[in-house]
Amino acid sequence: MKFTDGYWRKRAGFTVLHPAHLQDTATGPDTLTAWAATRPITHRGDTLNSALITVDLAAPAPDVIRVTVSHFKGERSKSPNFAISGEPGDVSVDTRSITSGALTARVSDGDNWALDFLDADGRRLTGSGWKGMGVVSGPDGDYVHEQLDLGVGHVVYGLGERFGPLIKNGQTIDVWQEDGGTSSEQAYKNVPFYFTNGGYGVLVDHPGKVSFEVASEMVTRTQFSVAGQSLSYLVIYGPTPADIIRKYTALTGRPALPPAWSFGLWLTTSFTTDYDEETVNKFVGGMADRNLPLSVFHFDCFWMREFNWCDFEWDPRVFPDPPGMLKRLADRGLKTCLWINPYIAQRSPLFAEGAASGYLLKRPNGDVFQWDLWQAGMALVDFTNPEAREWYAGKLRGLVEMGVDAFKSDFGERVPTDVVWHDGSDPERMHNYYTQLYNEVVFEVLRDLKGEGEAVLFARSATVGGQQFPVHWGGDNSSTYESMAESLRGGLSLMSSGFGFWSHDIGGFEGMPDPAVFKRWVAFGLLSSHSRLHGSSSYRVPWLFDEEAVDVLRSFTHLKYTLMPYIFGAAREAHLTGLPVMRPMPVAFPHDPAVTYLDRQYMLGPDLLVAPVFTAGGEVSYYVPAGRWTRYLPAPGTASTIEGPCWVTETHGFDTAPLLVRPGTVLPVGARHDRPDYDYRDGVTLHLFEPAEGRTAVVVPGPTGADTVFTISRSDSDIVVGRIGDALPWRVQIGSTVTELAADEDSCTLTLG
Repeated sequence: MKFTDGYWRKRAGFTVLHPAHLQDTATGPDTLTAWAATRPITHRGDTLNSALITVDLAAPAPDVIRVTVSHFKGERSKSPNFAISGEPGDVSVDTRSITSGALTARVSDGDNWALDFLDADGRRLTGSGWKGMGVVSGPDGDYVHEQLDLGVGHVVYGLGERFGPLIKNGQTIDVWQEDGGTSSEQAYKNVPFYFTNGGYGVLVDHPGKVSFEVASEMVTRTQFSVAGQSLSYLVIYGPTPADIIRKYTALTGRPALPPAWSFGLWLTTSFTTDYDEETVNKFVGGMADRNLPLSVFHFDCFWMREFNWCDFEWDPRVFPDPPGMLKRLADRGLKTCLWINPYIAQRSPLFAEGAASGYLLKRPNGDVFQWDLWQAGMALVDFTNPEAREWYAGKLRGLVEMGVDAFKSDFGERVPTDVVWHDGSDPERMHNYYTQLYNEVVFEVLRDLKGEGEAVLFARSATVGGQQFPVHWGGDNSSTYESMAESLRGGLSLMSSGFGFWSHDIGGFEGMPDPAVFKRWVAFGLLSSHSRLHGSSSYRVPWLFDEEAVDVLRSFTHLKYTLMPYIFGAAREAHLTGLPVMRPMPVAFPHDPAVTYLDRQYMLGPDLLVAPVFTAGGEVSYYVPAGRWTRYLPAPGTASTIEGPCWVTETHGFDTAPLLVRPGTVLPVGARHDRPDYDYRDGVTLHLFEPAEGRTAVVVPGPTGADTVFTISRSDSDIVVGRIGDALPWRVQIGSTVTELAADEDSCTLTLG
């Protein structure tokens, strides 16, 4: 929200008070409180009829400082709140500053109010200076805002899944859940967290609406504001973007590790298409006949009868034997996923049951909240009611016990504010937070029944902490190159916001894609962390496009499955550290200014560069950072290596895409291309690219507790490769030279050149 009319004036109807004079401070155990008057205090009379702004500083974790700006402190406590955890670590406090690890917050003395954030070397990262903080009285209520300086060349990333430019500078962004598709400024996954290339990140600790003016209202500052009398935010020191994401996810939760099978190819019925068990069998059989290895079959909305969503009952007219069908699919090696949402239509038998038990969200007069958007007479499950959570979870348990393996937890954004929640939660704060309760309930059902490491969702909505319940997909896109690009921007923005895993509808959701769009999207989709063929009113089986689409899908599916030892290693890293599997270039190369604005390429894990092709003719331009990179997918007319830094423009057929390997990489390549879940160590090939001097180690995931560690030591032209782990056959490859090793051989020596 904008409060000013240009640089000097306030908007009509708004009064804003800013800290002007540091009146006093007080220290406590690991805390500092500063009181700032809103005008200079020259004599006792100036203390009358004047406001005092309270600024509380604390250190919830190392390298993190929380700032709470308050006007009136008598405002009642409201819920819900983000779950933020951490141990303070080493904290030091004096009358003007508080230091947590390598981050210091310092308030200025006297009449030149300022709050500055400094690193361990005393370098100013950012701060709130003249008229930065403000308590606002406006025609529609009260607000508190903060403005943090942006240095020259500093840019902002994050703020959840946003489909516009990856760089948020110049944008006005409201953190408010909406179901607006991928072509709008609205977002399904709103996260009031951002980081800059200036060495710090910021989390606004408010689950409701947060308005950001990113170098827009004040072009040298990032402003954020909330309604009410107080505003709390956390500054997180990096210094690199990867460090910031690690520390942010340590505070708000790290992603669970999805099961290996979930990284395989998902095929769905699509949305409004006609389908029954015969259709499903034709699709599954058609994929098998064409050597297109599926991992998951997904049943979208109409597995339930129309107007009955959700009653969690299979439509008997088209699926007369659900348990038998699920078993038959399982016997073919397939996992199954069902579409669900947290809304209950009036025709569903669960509506009367939920209304009678008080499980549905109510209006202030006690009526159940209902409308006809999406489903006729639709109500919402009130997940703030523990009994409602258990009731909803019980319906899902029955499906899991029937043989279902995963749920697509759709929606969760259309949450009204003119309602009363069971636990008294504030409606404005619950609007965004509802998705957290919803996805938590669904995820816990799967984890409880399937076990740790076997739970996975396909979720659309999220907020802070939602990364704990993967996977998330990018919402309703269109079958165009432009929508393919906007989907990637949304994914990169989400993964800049602490989310480790992401997917999108291959081919686009709305419309029937041109065969060229579908084939280009297949390469992008199979080089994403999770890969799903899904549409709205048309199917996504490749033979409906052309025979080349079948070949392209087969090629990239096989490619992904052979890369699973590497991809699953990156997934483990996401689980343990919070770093996403698909990494925006500014996260991967923070010291290379050429990557600052790049949003059409990314790193898959730490070592593979992917540049999706967004043209029918195959023309693509992308940036290659420093070093000699190797093409993993040979392309006709191109050299096998590229010496960066440089820009490359080239043309690709549908069977290739820019996929480059970083110099110094030891890439573990699996021996199977028919499924994503296998013992990655059995027959693994260690592919060495431009091996570096010194010692490198790579872990190849095995069954729980049975990983194998390979060490690569290079001195001049000699390379020694060793193995620590179970005895299984393996190989080492440098260029086109392959060395076969028997199961009982634990090392080999190679000579370059």
